[in-house]
Amino acid sequence: MSEYIIDFYGYTIFIYSMGMIVSYVILIWLASLTILRSKSSSVESYAKKVIEKSPYTPGVSIIAPAYNEERTIVGNVNSLLAQKYPKFEVVIVNDGSKDSTLETLISHFNLVEVPFDYVEQIKTQPFKRLFKSTSKKFSKLIVVDKENGGTKADAVNAGLNAASYPYFINTDVDCILARDAIYQCIIPVIERSNVIAVSGAMAMSNGCKIKNGEIIESLPPHSLIPLFQTLEYMRSFLIGKMGWSAINSMPNVSGGYGLFDRQVAIAAGGYSPDSFAEDMDMLIRMVGYCCDFSKKYRVVQIPATCCWTEGPPNIKILSRQRIRWGRGLLQTFHRHKRIIFNRKYRQLGLVTLPYLMLFELIAPLIEFIGTVVLIVLAITGAINWNTAIVIFLAIYTFCTSLSIVVIFNDYALGGSYQKFKSYLWILLAALLEPFIYHPMVVFFSMKGYWNYLINKKAVWGKMTRKGFSTETK
Repeated sequence: MSEYIIDFYGYTIFIYSMGMIVSYVILIWLASLTILRSKSSSVESYAKKVIEKSPYTPGVSIIAPAYNEERTIVGNVNSLLAQKYPKFEVVIVNDGSKDSTLETLISHFNLVEVPFDYVEQIKTQPFKRLFKSTSKKFSKLIVVDKENGGTKADAVNAGLNAASYPYFINTDVDCILARDAIYQCIIPVIERSNVIAVSGAMAMSNGCKIKNGEIIESLPPHSLIPLFQTLEYMRSFLIGKMGWSAINSMPNVSGGYGLFDRQVAIAAGGYSPDSFAEDMDMLIRMVGYCCDFSKKYRVVQIPATCCWTEGPPNIKILSRQRIRWGRGLLQTFHRHKRIIFNRKYRQLGLVTLPYLMLFELIAPLIEFIGTVVLIVLAITGAINWNTAIVIFLAIYTFCTSLSIVVIFNDYALGGSYQKFKSYLWILLAALLEPFIYHPMVVFFSMKGYWNYLINKKAVWGKMTRKGFSTETK
């Protein structure tokens, strides 16, 4: 009987693995088509001139929450204010900081409290006051002061209530935006109709040389954890999201950087303060709103690197992040289960969520069980080592080839790094990832699932940052 069970499990895993491999091949093909099409839509000088001079250029609000950021807040804000776009504002939301974040902002940017008709279109923790600068140099800066909401979502919602423009960018205050980031993301909105969200590619700032809030030389991280994440980001944006974008089936727009239609976001109820995957939850509800009211929509991924973010530098902080992501993924599927296989929700219900459920949500569980079964078979001597080694080498070769394709695409697009030798570090990560990084991610995801199932109290871990107010490596 046990032999039949083992055989059944073996064939199931084989079919599952083949399905995953085929899906990645399809995504690579779709991503390649999207990247080729996007090259003709890249921001050229002519397009920039039209946007700069047109009276119909849409305004964009950059919303960035800040909590206990006194050490880096000045450099952070200066970086966000350096955008080269004719009509934008920077909305910093002081989310009840307990340090001198607000006082530092007031002092450095010459802020004064101004009367403001704060309309709470999305309910948040209480709004206190709003500040603007008396200096023309900082006229685009707005600071919202509110009581702490405990999550980024509550702070972003307050920023949405205070924002002035029809589009907004959701980012983190420690992110470094490319100077033309808004240009890059507004082009799809202008070129196509019914675009409700645009995702720009992100990269790791760990390892980069940074001065005055600007990347002066992009270099890959030389420590393993951020290096693995760099490869993971490339794979996610240049294959996963670019592929999904080709069939209008994007699963999420990263919480680190994305441009959204503000009215659609508000109509969908804003960000969920109790969600631990607020970026995925938000996009699902925006698409769901459009489907509920029979509105056309598009969500677009562009290949241009628009944002650099400082990733977890060590295993301890990585574990906090990935446990939260695992918990958030399971929470999102539980919350939106009515959408899965529901024709009313178009690609989201029939393609995206079923795929993610099969190859993202269930994958860590299958890998965990597979590892346990492999150990048991090895101990009992029931494993066919020749077959096992062939299967492992085949999967390892495919995964490495996939990473090489991603690295080549990024280099061909003139993406993350200027020097070819920088990509050799990413190649090193690709060779080591299956042995070091991937098992950790699987374990952290499983722990996140478990925490959600036992209803363990969730705590947002602190992300320790070095900041970038001065030049660093």
